Amino acid sequence: MRLIQFKDREGARRVGIVNGTRIQALSQVATMRELALLAIAAGGDLERQAQLLNTDQSEDYADILREHRILAPLDHEDPAHCMVSGAGVTHLGSASTRDKMHRRLEGEEMDKTDTLLMIEWGIEGGRPEAGRPGVQSEWFYKGDGGIVVAPGQPFPCPDFALDGGEEPELVGLYVIDDQGCPRRLGFAIGNEFSDHVMERRNYLYQGHSKLRYCSFGPELLVGAPPSHLVGMTRIRRNGRVIWEQEFLTGQDNMCHSIENLEYHHFKYSQFRRPGDVHVHYMGAANLSFAYSVRTQAGDSFEISIPDFGEPLVNGIAAAPGAFAAGGVKPL
Repeated sequence: MRLIQFKDREGARRVGIVNGTRIQALSQVATMRELALLAIAAGGDLERQAQLLNTDQSEDYADILREHRILAPLDHEDPAHCMVSGAGVTHLGSASTRDKMHRRLEGEEMDKTDTLLMIEWGIEGGRPEAGRPGVQSEWFYKGDGGIVVAPGQPFPCPDFALDGGEEPELVGLYVIDDQGCPRRLGFAIGNEFSDHVMERRNYLYQGHSKLRYCSFGPELLVGAPPSHLVGMTRIRRNGRVIWEQEFLTGQDNMCHSIENLEYHHFKYSQFRRPGDVHVHYMGAANLSFAYSVRTQAGDSFEISIPDFGEPLVNGIAAAPGAFAAGGVKPL
């Protein structure tokens, strides 16, 4: 089952089941979080709860997308209670890409980078037996719900950014139940938009490079995704594809199991606050920056994985500076 969040033509929020070219609207709930909490309270699962609330009301999916009424498939009414984070160096295909990024601009002959060491650790210990913790992956903070851009909308690129590049990823979507247990709703396509020029200057700048907008969706695939997934990333400029590449994701193509990535995020008690929403990016296999692609305002990204339905499309828009050096005022 695939689910979306959208606005109807009256502006009311709705949750819907993807049924081919139509969206079947659900009753009783206005948000995916409400649907998840209702399923938890009923002791059931998300798919069954959605089926119980299914109605005969439907809309054309293409109209929802064209009219920009699609929303991210999970959010929180208070953005401060939506945590956006990610894991890195998790994909076997990312070893070369990330290693190149984290090598010094001069002096390429050097010992193994920390990226290669992390990949080796992941291969050796990132897929433990079920129920046992494995080696930690890289982890980063992305922001709260305020940095999530709806599918179809452009990423604001701040004036201090050195770059704005895509990272096509699987995204795990979670709600914390009343007992503080993370409950996984499913997965979505994600674009973990980042500043790769800044990150390449020095990997200790990674925290800065990740504090950018991001997007995921448009659809939530309920449950676990297939273990082998083939996707495609395309970048368009003035309507023309300037770069495209296939990517592999899913657990078979990762050096960490999804269970291990989830454990190393939710083991921290501050991430298990009842009622909160978590959006966790699972790492990218490749990215255009490694192929000397430099994006600009007006470009658009398209990330597709057939199992997830419609592609995730976002543009790039220059964002004026909202804060200047010396802008802090004494009180």
